[in-house]
Amino acid sequence: MAKFVLRVSCKSSRGIVAAISGYLAKQGCNILDSSQFDDPDTGKFFMRLSFVSEAGVGDDALAEGFKPIAQKFEMAAEIHDGQSRMKVLLMVSRFGHCLNDLLYRWKIGALPIEIVGVVSNHFDYQKVVVNHDIPFHHIPVTKANKPQAEARIIDVVEQNGAELIVLARYMQILSDAMCQKMSGRIINIHHSFLPSFKGANPYKQAYERGVKLIGATAHYVTADLDEGPIIEQDTARITHAQSADDYVSIGRDVESQVLARAIHAHIHHRTFINGNRTVVFPASPGSFASERMG
Repeated sequence: MAKFVLRVSCKSSRGIVAAISGYLAKQGCNILDSSQFDDPDTGKFFMRLSFVSEAGVGDDALAEGFKPIAQKFEMAAEIHDGQSRMKVLLMVSRFGHCLNDLLYRWKIGALPIEIVGVVSNHFDYQKVVVNHDIPFHHIPVTKANKPQAEARIIDVVEQNGAELIVLARYMQILSDAMCQKMSGRIINIHHSFLPSFKGANPYKQAYERGVKLIGATAHYVTADLDEGPIIEQDTARITHAQSADDYVSIGRDVESQVLARAIHAHIHHRTFINGNRTVVFPASPGSFASERMG
């Protein structure tokens, strides 16, 4: 039986859940998992359901039939094929820990995505990427050619139908225009020392200050540098006995795990942007094992 995911967001009002569940029942669908959140601060309602079509109704027909309900409640609604793999473009500079981690998860099937390519402003990881039979795009970036370089990146996105861009330690600032064009479809990862330790060698700065917690933050990219809606975070404890190199090593592990979890949440349609924040629903029972790997 075909499996689907329905996402809706709208102004909170009475009867939404009844209307959705009633519609799916009439279409011969069985709900497998459901999560919802009513935000009292914004007055918005968010819901994600996974269901199977026991009557064999396709996603296009389901989406068409759902339109009157969406219009009635002024919903933003999407129905996704639960078996399809999201097309993802990875971008990296010279720190390869997140890239290597994602490639490994993808290779063993723990990260169910279609990697359509890797973009880098350096050649450091060309061989690694090519050895995975993934297209590698070297797009150097300088102050003089930045608009042209970004135009080439957008061409790669459009030519490959990329639905999500992952900045796996890509150390270039994207323009406001690109952030707006790909709003809600670019995920970045960085250490959680910001804004305390900026610039070069943040882990060394943290070591010199005796920091006891190392963390990482994955967020959606906006025009405000490193201030987009947060998807996932985690921390690791540090002791006085650990060196500056230990800080770097532990930090890389945390960054890799946090980024992978953020990607999982996005590709399974569990994230909603709610102003400057996000609503992130827990993994559904059927995908819990793969989503928690790492």
